[in-house]
Amino acid sequence: MAVVALAAWAGGRHPLTLLGRSWDSAWYLGIAAHGYGRTLSFRPDVVHSDLAFFPLYPGLVRVLTAVTPLSGAGAGLLVSWTAAGVAAAGIYAVGARLHGRTVATALVLLWGLLPHSVVLSMAYTEPVLTAFAAWSLYALLAGNWLWAGALAALAGLSRPNGFAVAAAVLVAAVCEAHRRRGRVAPRVWAGAALAPLGWLGYVLWVGLRTGDPLGGYFGVQRLWGSRFDFGRGSLRFVRAMLARGDRFVFPMALMIVAVAVVLFALLLLDRAPLPLLAYTGVLLLIAVGGSGFFESKPRFLLPAFPLLLPLARALVRTARARPWHASVVVAALAGLSFGYGAYLVVFAGTPL
Repeated sequence: MAVVALAAWAGGRHPLTLLGRSWDSAWYLGIAAHGYGRTLSFRPDVVHSDLAFFPLYPGLVRVLTAVTPLSGAGAGLLVSWTAAGVAAAGIYAVGARLHGRTVATALVLLWGLLPHSVVLSMAYTEPVLTAFAAWSLYALLAGNWLWAGALAALAGLSRPNGFAVAAAVLVAAVCEAHRRRGRVAPRVWAGAALAPLGWLGYVLWVGLRTGDPLGGYFGVQRLWGSRFDFGRGSLRFVRAMLARGDRFVFPMALMIVAVAVVLFALLLLDRAPLPLLAYTGVLLLIAVGGSGFFESKPRFLLPAFPLLLPLARALVRTARARPWHASVVVAALAGLSFGYGAYLVVFAGTPL
């Protein structure tokens, strides 16, 4: 945040305005202040409706502005910063349960130093989704099915790709039933039933509001240019980018998505627990298979913290054998994260 503030002041901008009212933040603050109903028409096939944005985050902002003297942007930043802290604690808990406290610390460190981690300091929903996802996955690993399902339902109310948390709970429940030959406690099925309710509830509400109960939400997303087409749109964009060259943001996004695919392969080879594989796999599938807003794909992958488990374990091994080597790696990651994050927020002029 200090680097962003210095860059903003150097560019004649106000850092809190950039962090609290940039791009999608303005949509969320509008929903918090006035409810749903805003639409911007650019062309007949490009219509941006605020129904594309899930309700949990603006609902939290609205509650805060009602009970505190904070402005909408201030409340949005408070929600995001608090959620980022809760998410970090959840990521640590997952890492510590699987590989011990040292790896857990490295996992949180790497997550905080991702190239797009500046989004965790902005009035965006990724910190909220990651907080609910991390603690839902921890509850799954601990066998607390009702908590896992309830937290997954809240994750599904925060973002479209929040369904990945419900997918993890459902996959884990099916595997548990298979392992025990159907003789599972009622709480397993209760957790599985709870998990998708948040996501399904909002999608159905948008469908009823638009007159198409099953397809209305997806129609809203198509008019934003977002659809799932098994990666065809992404491939067309990459071909065009490579053919003509483009700004720094797009090649960087391409590299980050490619690294994420490699990290998922490493996670598979490490035989990570199935809930983590299901959750991360769905997030990666949505990011890679969806078209539209290619530059935002690294942001969509911010909640996919299990991808960093192989790197966290490698960093710990390096730190034990060659501490200075690990220090250089962490310093380089920090430099990239701070510099690129400030560039994205202050200078890039590209939707995050």
